[in-house]
Amino acid sequence: MPISLKFLGGVRTVTGSSHLISQDKSRVLLDVGMFQGHRDESYQANTNFHYNVRTVNSLLLSHAHMDHCGNLPILFKKGFRGKIYATSATKDLCKLMLGDSGKIQEEDVRYVNKINRRLALPLRNALYTQKEASKAAKKIHPVSYKQKICVASNIFATLFDAGHILGSAIVVLDIKDNAKSIRLGYAVDLGRKGLPILNDPTFIKGLDYLILESTYGGRQHAPIEDAKVKLKEAINQTVERKGKILIPSFTLERAQEVVYFLNELLKEKAIPSIPIYVDSPLATDITEVFQSHPDYMDKETREAISGGKNPFGFLSLRYIRDQKESKALNNDKRPMVIISGSGMCESGRILHHLINNIGDSRNTILLVGYMAPDTLGKRIVDKVRFVRIFGVEYELNAQVVVINAFSGHADKDELWNFVSECLPLKRIFLVHGDLEQSQALFDMLTHKGLNVHMPVKDEEVLLD
Repeated sequence: MPISLKFLGGVRTVTGSSHLISQDKSRVLLDVGMFQGHRDESYQANTNFHYNVRTVNSLLLSHAHMDHCGNLPILFKKGFRGKIYATSATKDLCKLMLGDSGKIQEEDVRYVNKINRRLALPLRNALYTQKEASKAAKKIHPVSYKQKICVASNIFATLFDAGHILGSAIVVLDIKDNAKSIRLGYAVDLGRKGLPILNDPTFIKGLDYLILESTYGGRQHAPIEDAKVKLKEAINQTVERKGKILIPSFTLERAQEVVYFLNELLKEKAIPSIPIYVDSPLATDITEVFQSHPDYMDKETREAISGGKNPFGFLSLRYIRDQKESKALNNDKRPMVIISGSGMCESGRILHHLINNIGDSRNTILLVGYMAPDTLGKRIVDKVRFVRIFGVEYELNAQVVVINAFSGHADKDELWNFVSECLPLKRIFLVHGDLEQSQALFDMLTHKGLNVHMPVKDEEVLLD
């Protein structure tokens, strides 16, 4: 029977990753990511499925980032009753990430409906609630790396370490078709070699087809060591000015990476021993998940934790849950590091820290992640003189430092290294990248003589 691959989302863009494998009566879904965009556009994209959800046998989650797992509660609301598989670390992280997403959905719809009532407009519904998110996350079945499982009739799956975030996986599907079999690899998202905390991505042999991310398909990252050097310089210069270092950070992986490097710098006595705060209940919970899954970390980090030198629990580090404690930091005039969400400065406690510190030239805003267009974080990167926070304009006098070397995605050279280890391949499908980046990787791979395709949303191809 013919084997088809349908690209449901995350093509020519970096959100909403989801792809459907079909053969006879077997249906396997790879990821069910949330599409992120303007409110109305996002709601439509996340609630309209262009396939019969009830016929899907299994869902395989590559990792716990929202653009890969965030639509799981909607999938259940639409009638999905199949099995869900992921690593145990991904399951535990999904519980937190989906629960937080449900909370945000509820808060957002309460805010919108408050306005709609006043304007006599129709009321909206949340995409999903915290309760629905929790119920969906509990359905995930944990599997180990290299454990081969049957996910549908004639379709078997094996997960390998992707080195992207804790528990992230490259999915390999072995699909039997009469007397022959097809091997499909799904490397979305793929990590980098030499990242702290994590193992390097696993190279996969013997693939026929490869679905590959292209987030940085046309770019080259600075070495990860550069991040540590720039972090040291920014902290030392700010402490000399008697200022504070504010680090807006994604709560999953990036916050833990920054903490790891701060621990290294303190051990080396490369920075002074000033207070360091992780001011985010979600980042605190995620860090606890990290500490409960040392088996997913690299040898160095595992040995540090087992030897009583936990990189996530050093002396000058404090995790803050309580809102009063968070507010108290703004009255504390000592030099300090504050790591707080959200990563793009669009919500969360970082906004309150910015309000209180953005106008002081002694302070530093240290940006360690991607800033999308039209976000507050991007305006800070661009050093716009006046920025608006909660409807009020503030003058940006604080120093702005950008560290791009922290990226957890493979760059163009690392993507090529991965592909070259997979050869020969019948065909490569490029997904999860803005059009410019996907096109750059497409050009490079076709120049090397490979059969490459850039699918569009809802395109379906046959695998032979």
